[in-house]
Amino acid sequence: MTTLQSVPALGTHPAAGSLPSRAETREQLSKATYDLLVIGGGILGISTAWHAAQSGLRVALVDAGDFAGATSSASSKLLHGGLRYLQTGAVKLVAENHFERRAVSRQVAPHLANPLTFYLPVYKGGPHGAAKLGAGVFAYSALSAFGDGVGHLLSPAKAAQDVPELRTDGLKAVAVYGDDQMNDARMALMTVRAAVEAGATVLNHAAVTGLRFTDGRVTGADLKDGTDGTEFGVNARLVLNATGPWVDHLRRMEDPNAAPSIRLSKGAHLVLKRTSPWKAALATPIDKYRITFALPWEDMLLLGTTDEEFEGDPADVAVNDKDTDQILDEAAFSIRDQQLKRELITYAFAGLRVLPGGPGDTAKAKRETVVTEGRGGMLSVAGGKWTTFRHIGRTVMGKLAALPGRPLSEDMAPVSSLPKKLPLPGIANPHAVAHRLLVDGGTPGPRMAADTARHLATHYGSLSFDIARMAYESPELAERIHPDAPEIWAQVAYARDHEWAETADDVLRRRTTLTIRGLATDEIRGRVETMLADRA
Repeated sequence: MTTLQSVPALGTHPAAGSLPSRAETREQLSKATYDLLVIGGGILGISTAWHAAQSGLRVALVDAGDFAGATSSASSKLLHGGLRYLQTGAVKLVAENHFERRAVSRQVAPHLANPLTFYLPVYKGGPHGAAKLGAGVFAYSALSAFGDGVGHLLSPAKAAQDVPELRTDGLKAVAVYGDDQMNDARMALMTVRAAVEAGATVLNHAAVTGLRFTDGRVTGADLKDGTDGTEFGVNARLVLNATGPWVDHLRRMEDPNAAPSIRLSKGAHLVLKRTSPWKAALATPIDKYRITFALPWEDMLLLGTTDEEFEGDPADVAVNDKDTDQILDEAAFSIRDQQLKRELITYAFAGLRVLPGGPGDTAKAKRETVVTEGRGGMLSVAGGKWTTFRHIGRTVMGKLAALPGRPLSEDMAPVSSLPKKLPLPGIANPHAVAHRLLVDGGTPGPRMAADTARHLATHYGSLSFDIARMAYESPELAERIHPDAPEIWAQVAYARDHEWAETADDVLRRRTTLTIRGLATDEIRGRVETMLADRA
């Protein structure tokens, strides 16, 4: 049984201090010399900054856009072992993924992750038979030490009770297994917060305009604040390029002749209103290598994903008509037509997987992390899976410690000495948090609506009580942002004061779910912008 941090007693939860102003942060970044400058605020850079700060290094983290503003908030929202890797014989990889998945969902961030049962339908004429898939899900659950139950086969009739929109024509059996789900943007933001609590200095919306060199080695970066155009710089003993799809762009700043090191694969998703409740997710085999997902997520249905090579400016990645057609057509293998009507689509998003350079089908390429060192000494890290974000951070730290002729290893704690399962801020049993919010609002004030209480508990954990206190002290902040969403206006104020939100999209797309629900109206956007401008 996992022991979770208890819910703070009423009135005892410490209120978080407001963030320093951008001007104060810029001044701090400009005046200090950091041990490590991490460029790129996706989960890979965030995790590295978190682990580096834990190890005692003086760390700065910057991003041209918002934290998790690109690929890291455009994933399939899964923490998973990788069922498809079993057919390639990657048993050790699946076991390692399961270890990380369980650690995150049970000890590190149980308030941000939740278990999800998957049904894998076996249709007549499909790419895999029932016996093969039955054996596969059993082996998959065994590699997870049966922590999510025993993988098994289920009758079509029972599966249809849990997933009413499941297509049963030609359905022979359903294989069952377990993984976990999250809101990727919220997980990333909590990891940023953990890095800051460990001592890191962070700034989003700060784009690198050039690298700084000393005797031919990269020793910092020049930046431009995207909010007001202020130019400033950061000096560091070592610079880490964790810019994801832009990794080669930054490598060419270091060396104009740098050869390409990665290739990109586009993954598109659709978000739809659900026509009925789902008690399980669907993972439907499309061919020997690909699976399409249908996931109940944030009271919606998430469909995807695609996997095709992408060329061009990563900033231009978007869902097109071809992607939409493909996702809906593939979903139709296992989902009834009434759930796939285009008018149910509330949002579409696409991200770019960063894969090692080389030939071949991107769907078959390994999702591995690659660390390289440039001629100016800048380290570049790219690739990997959301599930293993903690492992990636530790791996990069190991690379830093092993660099020849570098003094960093003298100042940093050994990677092996870092806490193995250090929790993210707000850790608490989300059911206990939701219960407290339902009973007494977490404050002396009125109790909270059930859907809002559940939403806060599973997106902030015990930090929900800070938001509840803001709503109690300013009753207008207790109002819903939109009648069809659980969020309240206190979350906007909290995002502004404690979560580095600078733009309406920062709030509506990544710190709340208004955009993905299709509810980010012009009126709401305008009010959010007004609140962001009204900083203390």
